[in-house]
Amino acid sequence: MPTFDVYTTTPDDPGWTVPATGAARFDWEYDAGRERLLALYQKGKDKQWDGTKRIDWDLEVDPYDPLGTPDEALALYGTRHWAKLTAKDRADLRRHYASWQFSQFLHGEQGAMICAARIVESVPDLDAKFYSATQTMDEARHAEIYGRFLHEKIGLLYPINDNLQSLLGDTLRDSRWDMPYLGMQVLIEGLALAAFGMIRDTTDKPLPQQILAYVMQDEARHVAFGRMALRDYYKQLTDAELREREEFVIEGCYLMRDRLRGVEVLENFGIPKAEAEEYSEQSEFLALFRKLLFSRIVPCVKDIGLWGRRLQQAYVDLGVLELGDSSLDLLMSQDEEIAEKLDAQRFAAEERARAAEVRRTIEEGGAPD
Repeated sequence: MPTFDVYTTTPDDPGWTVPATGAARFDWEYDAGRERLLALYQKGKDKQWDGTKRIDWDLEVDPYDPLGTPDEALALYGTRHWAKLTAKDRADLRRHYASWQFSQFLHGEQGAMICAARIVESVPDLDAKFYSATQTMDEARHAEIYGRFLHEKIGLLYPINDNLQSLLGDTLRDSRWDMPYLGMQVLIEGLALAAFGMIRDTTDKPLPQQILAYVMQDEARHVAFGRMALRDYYKQLTDAELREREEFVIEGCYLMRDRLRGVEVLENFGIPKAEAEEYSEQSEFLALFRKLLFSRIVPCVKDIGLWGRRLQQAYVDLGVLELGDSSLDLLMSQDEEIAEKLDAQRFAAEERARAAEVRRTIEEGGAPD
């Protein structure tokens, strides 16, 4: 089924064209590179996987409760509209919220694929080009997986959120080669990782849990790549150049905060936009969710050397400054471990089922298939 048939609101155009700026850079040094980055490139090659085979797509998903979302997590909960909703309305609301979240994940992954390809083209160092090539493949896989989940399991898509589109456009239009790193690897990917993690760790639904755990295993490498490359480069910049990048981060963080309201969902349920924004802003659950979504961004920004006074003040305003002391390495290692543990559990269960089948066959006097 064509995607346009399942959008809640049909996009005006079949695509989006962003004028390209900046130079394509070649590097004729083929036998040198940073050891850490080349090791990450090797890991990127070793960890490639097929979403068709690794994920169990036969698992059933209830499109009206695909994530097991509690009532308290819905922005309308506790408002004058909640009591008026029928059981069917509330099920529809859950479906729309899940569709909105995963649609933004999908659009963000396509943006990440394009940014990774842009890095291959524009970054001056060959070791970074090598790794970005593996990331481009990773992001294509993620877009494929999220698209399949939305088409086959939920049957509903939302267009790209205006704020996400704005940040992607700013990232891609900038001619400086480091900006796709900063906009995508640090801001968009960092926020997406936190969102993936919160859903991964709270849902009891096995299919979305698999998807998010395996995608996060890749994303942990991507954020590590951005940190390595930018930390090295930003040591060379002047104070004025660093301040320019901090301004970009500040604007991007506010855009990301405003992206996370899900106002489009409430508008589809007949709630006026101003009222929908108020409900989304006042929801205690969503306020905590928005704060925790910066758990990957703030320590990464601090780690790469962007920590000026104005940037710190913006994080005070957002209520996330203390997240700068979090251990990003610990979070990333946990992402890797959770995916590996999930694989081990799944394969052990499959082996037990196969062993039981063999025993039954033997007891019945036949031979296993």
